[in-house]
Amino acid sequence: MKSQSFISRIPTLRGGATRRLATLRPVGRGLLVCITIALATTFIADHYGGPTLLYALLFGMSLHFLSEEGRCREGIEFAARTVLRLGVALLGARMTLEQVGDLGLGPLLLVVAAVAGTIIVGALLARAMGLGRDFGLLTGGSVAICGASAALALSAVMPKTETSERNTILTVVGVTTLSTLAMVTYPLLAGALELAKVPAGIFLGGTIHDVAQVVGAGYIISEQTGDTSTLIKLVRVAMLVPAVMMFGWLFRASRRSANQDEGARKIPMLPGFLVGFVVLVLINSVGLIPDTVNEGLSTLSRWCLVTAIAALGIKTSFQKLAVVGWKPVLLMAAETFFLLLVVLGCILVGGIGG
Repeated sequence: MKSQSFISRIPTLRGGATRRLATLRPVGRGLLVCITIALATTFIADHYGGPTLLYALLFGMSLHFLSEEGRCREGIEFAARTVLRLGVALLGARMTLEQVGDLGLGPLLLVVAAVAGTIIVGALLARAMGLGRDFGLLTGGSVAICGASAALALSAVMPKTETSERNTILTVVGVTTLSTLAMVTYPLLAGALELAKVPAGIFLGGTIHDVAQVVGAGYIISEQTGDTSTLIKLVRVAMLVPAVMMFGWLFRASRRSANQDEGARKIPMLPGFLVGFVVLVLINSVGLIPDTVNEGLSTLSRWCLVTAIAALGIKTSFQKLAVVGWKPVLLMAAETFFLLLVVLGCILVGGIGG
């Protein structure tokens, strides 16, 4: 009797599985496109050099027509939202609290002051240039913390407007380009200023935007400089936690002051991906994550971010970017120069790292 009842349920189970597959299929199509772009651009970057995220963005933009075509739209949205947040959360596997403590108080205070100052300056300059406070906060946070990854994380808790995705793309393009230029020029500047290995590491880790470019620039000089610059950079990545929390609080407060309570409720005070980031840092700090797993999580984080940026590229057209003009580029260049002055000033005048 039991076997007969099970057999009689097979059509029902099959129908349920078919319905579930039918709901996943629209997501799968668009997600597969984004993963394919990530694979192609990673191969190009690994074999011929260059920034993977920028390649993924440009490849995605060349396929903008897919965002207007119904079969791939859901998967592209899934990659730009859910995959993005997973990638940011997994960044926590890169660092421990012990690494932060080993730096000492001086470099830590420098990182905090530089990050906070750059975000504030970005907001003020953007408002003065007519670009809006929100865009200045986004670019300032991206320049100050960890480049394209910070742009993606911060935009996830900012209000969604007609221009929010375009602003995110502009920020990613700008900080990635500036970070690549810095990777080439900043080691030369450190040599011209005759910085010792540790101060040079603090300089590179405190000023270059993206983690990959920091690693590349640091180990150009020496292994000790590379280790120091990577550690400083990871401390800047950790500043993503208070920055996202502050952005979430700020935009909730501004929505409420404008009597937009429904919109404010959509911006969580502590997003799930940020909780995941902190939890991974704490777990890694007590040594519960084996090195092989840790390396795997870091690799997965990288793949998630490349896939997400490909999706954002697909959702953005060259036409929309062309109407923005030169002001955003000037804004990000000014923020980068401000960060450079603050960090170099603290090293040369304040003696940090000496």
